[in-house]
Amino acid sequence: MNNSKQIFVERETFEKNDKTYFSYFIKGKIRGKDVKVAIVPPDKGGYTVLDIVFGDAMAAELVLKPYEIKDEATGKVISGNSYGVVSYDENGEVYECAIKPFRSSDKSLLNMLLK
Repeated sequence: MNNSKQIFVERETFEKNDKTYFSYFIKGKIRGKDVKVAIVPPDKGGYTVLDIVFGDAMAAELVLKPYEIKDEATGKVISGNSYGVVSYDENGEVYECAIKPFRSSDKSLLNMLLK
């Protein structure tokens, strides 16, 4: 990720079955086209963690964690990024939750935004 470009995960409310929920996304512009990348936690219980990380805010910072995995059988190294969202409270306490793109098209869009 370009270090000068800070990217935020945002959230907005929606209603379903008379209940209010949050959807999470990253907005950006690719080749002049506005895009909205859907983001989800790695599992259903992660929505509670996301609520804690966001607190009362409607945006939190995206963080990248690079990884490399070596296939012992072939020696091939696979690299990429895992993603998270992070916030800090007034005492500097860190709150973080892993996230992932919702669909493979969201993953493609996110990779384009990060270049």
